[in-house]
Amino acid sequence: MQVSIGGSLLQLLQGDITEQVVDLITNAANSALAGGGGVDGAIHRRGGPAIMAETRRRFPDGCPTGSAVITAAGNLPARYVAHAVGPIWDGGNAGEAQLLAAAYKSVLEQAIALDCQSVAFPALSAGAYGYPLREAAHVAISTTLDMLKQNSRPGEVRFVLFDQRALSTFTEVLTRLAGDLEPN
Repeated sequence: MQVSIGGSLLQLLQGDITEQVVDLITNAANSALAGGGGVDGAIHRRGGPAIMAETRRRFPDGCPTGSAVITAAGNLPARYVAHAVGPIWDGGNAGEAQLLAAAYKSVLEQAIALDCQSVAFPALSAGAYGYPLREAAHVAISTTLDMLKQNSRPGEVRFVLFDQRALSTFTEVLTRLAGDLEPN
């Protein structure tokens, strides 16, 4: 599914984020930027050791929850990797929604500053961090729609979702939130 927002396109697809040919791929990182499993592990495996070497050199203190830092993309088919740190789910009353929205917003602001035309996101915090998928999708899509309406950039934002369940959930949420937007 995809919708147009001003001059931008928001697209949902199932696939492997490490295969996306975009300007910026978003990594679901931990606050220590120490590598891990899931999306983080896949990005580091495919991107090679240069990504970890750069994060250790440039960001020795890691990255706070709700923000992101940018590195080169190593062997990935992208120019940059945004290492975004979403919150660990703690029942929904510990500011998780605000922190998750801030992580997405941080990536998009930095992508715009770097003049990135295309950005790929996974479902931040919805894996090992336990954020309920529907709630994570709502925060991700509403934050992205707001940013695209305000900035008309980047030209393309993709949510690259690992399985059919995640794609279906994101599609339902986008359909509900898009309302008057033009589906393509």
